[in-house]
Amino acid sequence: MRRTAGILLPITSLPSRYGIGCFSKSAYDFIDWLKAAGQTYWQILPLGPTSYGDSPYQSFSTFAGNPYFISLDALIAEGVLTRGECEAVDFGDKADDIQYSKIYNNRYPLLRKAYERSNISADPDYKAFAAQNEWWLSDYALFMAVKNQFDESSWDHWPHDIRLRKGPALKEYREKLHSEVEFHQYMQFKFFEQWNSLKTYANRNGIRFIGDIPIYVAMDSADTWAHPELFQLDENNVPLAVAGCPPDGFSADGQLWGNPLYRWDYHQDTDFEWWILRLRYCFRMYDVLRIDHFRGFDEYYSIPYKDTSAVNGHWEKGPGIKLFQHMEKVLGRQEVIAEDLGYVTDSVRQLVRDSGFPGMKVLEFAFDSRDSGSANDYLPHNYIENCIAYTGTHDNETVTGWFDSITEAERQFAREYLCDHYTPVESLYKSFISLVMRSNAKTCIIPMQDYMGLGNQCRTNKPSTVGINWRWRLKKEDLSEELHKEIRSVTRRYGRMNQSI
Repeated sequence: MRRTAGILLPITSLPSRYGIGCFSKSAYDFIDWLKAAGQTYWQILPLGPTSYGDSPYQSFSTFAGNPYFISLDALIAEGVLTRGECEAVDFGDKADDIQYSKIYNNRYPLLRKAYERSNISADPDYKAFAAQNEWWLSDYALFMAVKNQFDESSWDHWPHDIRLRKGPALKEYREKLHSEVEFHQYMQFKFFEQWNSLKTYANRNGIRFIGDIPIYVAMDSADTWAHPELFQLDENNVPLAVAGCPPDGFSADGQLWGNPLYRWDYHQDTDFEWWILRLRYCFRMYDVLRIDHFRGFDEYYSIPYKDTSAVNGHWEKGPGIKLFQHMEKVLGRQEVIAEDLGYVTDSVRQLVRDSGFPGMKVLEFAFDSRDSGSANDYLPHNYIENCIAYTGTHDNETVTGWFDSITEAERQFAREYLCDHYTPVESLYKSFISLVMRSNAKTCIIPMQDYMGLGNQCRTNKPSTVGINWRWRLKKEDLSEELHKEIRSVTRRYGRMNQSI
């Protein structure tokens, strides 16, 4: 099996003159940079439109793209915006930080200007896009238009008729909000036009995208509003129970995510029709698909609705291997990464084995004295070939910040495992990267912050917190020749160079 490597970097973290990473020249430049460094994969986070908290794992749609990613430079080149208009907007004053409130308040007026100047309704490519994607686009665009009409409130607070999609309400709102609906469809057209161009460029240069989908959809989403039959909701579309994780050594109250749970009996009775639609769509968008919280297909944690913590939840059985057997029957064998982290039971391990998908190994978990029972699974000498190895993920501390935060006993264990008691702490991240890269794992993915030796002030996400996450961004000068040489060197040293370029 060919050994490969890649880098984890959210699109939002790319350098940009307009406050947030997007599908601009910097994305193309980063692909060139990955290629020259011998990488095979660019792993990104979910691309859906984000809501309060800015988490890509809580999106208004599982099918739509985030308008934040639309390149304003491309719209300038089209002639629907001017350079002066874009440069006059305040997107924030920090090159390494995303100020989401400014992005939210100031980017959409620019996109609306572009839409109003576009004469999009006469564009044959737009018409074809709208027709091909009508099965999700129509509901999504109406959902966003109605949300705007009611001051961005969640759909479960809308008037009764449109909340429950009763009688003539859908037709009336479509007519009343025609321009707003078309605006949201226009943004989706531009998003996918630009994404497809970027992905084509990446693939032509030997770089493959690892996409990411959450197992669950958000309660406040077009998916839940338009298809309540898929979820555990009552006759008024109020959740009966919601998703989360039980209490553990990391959180005494567990995690209360609040996502609606699936009616797996309905999905099985319909031959997993919605899941097949979702997965087929994702396999077209990405080269490899990482499915978040894979253990939820074996068993999922059900928390009574309106509980304020996860303490009273309980486990229920999921669809198990049936979903993936049906997926392979309908869609053929696809490349999937099973995110099998967290509380892993024997039945979860069996599901991953039965699926044949590679699971994930995270080095930071290997030395955790709070979880000594499973820590050995994450020690690199135990990695099987069919796995994807990481120093850390988007939810973890940076490897530098992690080493600083663990106990003295854990630091000692890590040093002993490395056979390294002398490397200065500020350079130790390189030893941890090498440890992962020389493992037996078929693929290693290293977060960009770890390659740069950055501390926790640059971590991507700290679970169960709001307002401080998803904000870190590269500066253009960070992608230095020195860093490039280091990444290429460690990739070559452990036989992980991209052989297709």
